[in-house]
Order: sequence, then C-alpha cells, then structure tokens
Amino acid sequence: MAREASPKISPQVILLGVAAMLNDISSDIIYPLLPIFLTSYIGATPLVTGMIEGVAEAVSSILKYASGFWSDRMARRKPFVISGYFLAGAARAIVAVATQWPLVLVGRLLDKTGKGLRSAPRDAMICDVTPPENRGKAFGLHRAFDNAGAVIGPLMAAAGLGLLHLSLPRIFLFAVVPAAIGVVMLMFLLKEEHRYKAPSSRTEISAAPLGRHFWTSIGSIALFYLSNSSDVFLILQAHASGVSVAMIPVLWSAHHVVKVLFSTKAGALSDRVERTHLLVAGWLVYAVIYFVFPFAGSLPMFLILFVAYSIPFTLTEGAERAWISDLVPQDGRGKSFGVYHMTVGICTLAGTALFGILYQEVSPRAAFHTGAAIALLAALSITVQKRGARGVV
Repeated sequence: MAREASPKISPQVILLGVAAMLNDISSDIIYPLLPIFLTSYIGATPLVTGMIEGVAEAVSSILKYASGFWSDRMARRKPFVISGYFLAGAARAIVAVATQWPLVLVGRLLDKTGKGLRSAPRDAMICDVTPPENRGKAFGLHRAFDNAGAVIGPLMAAAGLGLLHLSLPRIFLFAVVPAAIGVVMLMFLLKEEHRYKAPSSRTEISAAPLGRHFWTSIGSIALFYLSNSSDVFLILQAHASGVSVAMIPVLWSAHHVVKVLFSTKAGALSDRVERTHLLVAGWLVYAVIYFVFPFAGSLPMFLILFVAYSIPFTLTEGAERAWISDLVPQDGRGKSFGVYHMTVGICTLAGTALFGILYQEVSPRAAFHTGAAIALLAALSITVQKRGARGVV
C-alpha cells in the first residue's frame, strides 16, 4: 500500500508566518539601533536603557501566561492575534517620535504587551488548523518566517543609514509600514473556525501538581536568566568600542542568520540526546562569550562574537521548552509554561538591573564577567541535579 502523503500546511499558518515576518522586519529595524538612540540622541544612561528592555520583557512574559488561558475560554482567538500585532505597530510610531526616555519606555511596554497578547493564542491557532502529525512542520515554518524578518529588518536599517543617510527617528517611523501591512492582512484574510467555548468551571489544569523535579529545573533556568541580561548591552559595548551605527544592524542580522539555519536541527537533536546536555553546552558557550566580549575591539571580532552568540540560544531554545514538558503531567503543561515564562521574565529583569548597575557604576568588564560566572553556576546546577537524580532509587 502506498504511503499517505503528508498533509499540506494550512494557508492560515502561512498567513500567520508572513504576518510574523512583517512584524519582525518592523521590530528589528528599530531594536539594534534603539540602545544608540537612547544613549546618544536622548541621553539615557546604560542602566535606564537596559531596564527599559528588562521591564518590557517581564510584562510580555506574564501576559503570555494569561492570554493563552483567556483565548481558550473564548470562542475566538483572532482578536488576540490582531490586537497584539496592532499594539506592536502603534508602539513603533511612539518610539519614532520620542524625545525623552519615558516615552520610549511606553512604546516598548506597548510593543511587548502586544507580543504577550498574541503569542500564545497565535500558537494555539496554528494547532487548531494543523493535525498533530504535522504540527512540528507548521511551527518550524512559522519560526523560519519569524527569523527571516529578523534578518531583513536590520539590513533595511543599515541601508537607510548607509545609503539613504536617514536619521534614526525617520528610520523608526518607516518601521511602522511593514507592521501596518501585516495587521491589515490579518484583519481581512485570517479566517478562524468556530470553536467550542470552554466552560468557566474548567480549572483542573491550574491545580495539577508539577513536582519536585520541575521546580529544581526551574531553579536552574532562573539562575541562567539572571545572567542573561538585555542584549542592548552587547550593542552598547560594540558601539562604545568603535563599531559604527550603520554596522550595528549588520551584526544583529548576522546573529539571526545562524538561528534561521540551525534552530530546527538543534531542536530535533534534543529529541535524540539528553536535553540537559544541550542546555549545559549552550550555557557554557554563553559564559565563554560573555567572558571574551569586553576584550573585543574591532569589527571582525564583534562579528565573530555576535555570530557565536547565536549558538547558546540555537542549542537551548527548543531543548529548554521540551525539557519543561518532559517533567510535568499532561494536564499541568499550561501551568508549567506559565511558570516558566514568568520566571524567565522576572529573572531577566533582575539580571538586567544587576548588569546595568555593574556596567554603569563599576565597569563593563565587571558586568560581563559576573554574567559569565552566573551562567557557569547555572550549568553546574543542572549537572548536580542530574547526578542527584541518578542517586535516587
């Protein structure tokens, strides 16, 4: 008997992927230039610059937890997706006209609020229209679109600076255009099948016990994200060491090219080997990069470091989430990922505050080396945890 052909990807998944790419083009026109805009144009300190991103990420992480449950209890997910992308586009316009850092904070909070609102309902929507045996392919395609936008956006920003000689506010204002196109596409083209509305009494999932292994694993993840401060400090360090404003987006684009090429393969590898091995390897590479970063002083060196900086996250982003799902019962996965996202957001905020204080009040080297030391401790904590688990009869 001939083998049945693999189901095709739903047009809705492709549409959501294109919208994600347009939004990421918009976001990454601004993001690699934002630290320079804040410190050079507006006069914000490095600590304030880092805290803006840390607070915004914390808001996003908390909302990701809540929006998925809200969309499960409503008949439709589309309003969450469209409103999330709309808020992101409006946020880019606010940043473009900002003359003081509090207004930039408002824009970044609005941007991350949009991300928090749309992420879980969008992923659930992909599941709604995709059979279980094809969901890996569907999510892989969506991530490919997403990372492609993160490559294109910085290159467009570099062209605006280097070829058209536009000011940063004008480049930021242009970033509104692809985001707006994505919102309009979703409003008129995104279709959603009617779903059964879950009764409000369905609260069993929130009561599911997560277990000791889950909480010790979350402890290791929390420790790593204390070391994982906002990436704006890497950009500030490169610019302070002589990298031109026009080249910063090129470095950021190179960082995402590696993710586009290898994230899917690394995620598949975590299905064949012990997931914690990838986490330890990724966190150790992260520690080495943070240790070396303050010694870099040339564009070629920073290019190598930004490309290498993609390796820890390529190795761990898929493995980390899969590891969490391995540790909890099926009816506790929603709660477990909610705890995970909140932990990541809160610890990133705390880590960014610590890094910013050290960077500003002590030295960049002290900040980067402290981050490297904490990442080493996180990798060690997983190793100790695994040895302890083997000792349990």
